[in-house]
Amino acid sequence: YVGLNLLFAALYSFQQDSIAGTTGGFWFYDCFFFSVQTLATVGYGHMYPQTLYGHIVTTIEIMSGIFLFAVTTGLIFVRFSRPIARVLFSNSIVIAPLNGKPTLMVRIGNENHHSMVEAEFRIMFSRDEPLLEGGDFRHFYVLKLHFDRLTVFPAALTLRHTIDETSPLFGATPESLESSRVLFIVSVVGIDPVIAAAVQTQKDYNWGDVRFGKRFVEMYTEHGGSRLTVDYGRLHDTEQVQFPVRGNG
Repeated sequence: YVGLNLLFAALYSFQQDSIAGTTGGFWFYDCFFFSVQTLATVGYGHMYPQTLYGHIVTTIEIMSGIFLFAVTTGLIFVRFSRPIARVLFSNSIVIAPLNGKPTLMVRIGNENHHSMVEAEFRIMFSRDEPLLEGGDFRHFYVLKLHFDRLTVFPAALTLRHTIDETSPLFGATPESLESSRVLFIVSVVGIDPVIAAAVQTQKDYNWGDVRFGKRFVEMYTEHGGSRLTVDYGRLHDTEQVQFPVRGNG
């Protein structure tokens, strides 16, 4: 803004009598403050353009001011009206037995005061795999979840992927994850019901964030009248299972 006013002040100063009603002091100061008044469309009435050159520069500045304020208003509106997902992800991914089967689990929490609707969840898994011709190639997989869509996103939930013979994680070990430079990308997309706008957020996990033989602790506490409260402070907490997961993850 200051730079634009300095530019037009320099243009006005090229012709000494382009502005009437100046203070008679330093000419560039008068040009600068006249530019500020013109760009803001204030028009105090004391200084005004009095030559064709002054009117031309004033016209250009007024048009520039209209576009400047329109763009600035749009940027401010987009910046402050953009909805924020406010989804909290667990610090780690755990792999532990669930219903007798090794299962990969990620916990996510909704920090909004209202539920997100039409929520979609996805876990993308990538790793380096050797080629027959030699070298490695980066492969990407979308892991099949127990559920990948909910009408309403509650306070907290756990995304789960069963590691069976059809899973690309079948037979994975901490060593194999490290050697293939494994990366997990957990994505959440939903609609904020307050402003009816889509929101999206994601978190990346590498092989070092995977915890074998652990599971997440319970976050919900039941009170009288079947009411539940959630403790977000326990979202990242895990506990050791009674037997480690070997062989197939």
